[in-house]
Amino acid sequence: MYEVIYMKADYEPWWMFEDWEEMIRSRQSFHTIEEARSYLEQMLGDFRNQYEHEEMRKNCFYAFWTKTETVYCDGCDDDQQIYHGVILMKDGKPHRIFEQ
Repeated sequence: MYEVIYMKADYEPWWMFEDWEEMIRSRQSFHTIEEARSYLEQMLGDFRNQYEHEEMRKNCFYAFWTKTETVYCDGCDDDQQIYHGVILMKDGKPHRIFEQ
């Protein structure tokens, strides 16, 4: 099974910190990689239209952000960047978009 996950956090999605699943805003499941890729490409296009910055890692993690979207961190006494992360998963693990 394939999934496309959208998360929103004060760190990029490739870090997958212990609590990363608590940051998930949506997850869509698909039976085939073609369905997952189609949905992923549509989602990435929407994010590219909304956010001025993008970074991709390992061909399965995507981060989008704008400099103005931040949250104050009491522990570090500073503003932290908010990231909109998209992850392609297969059977519960990150999956490169071009692998079968």
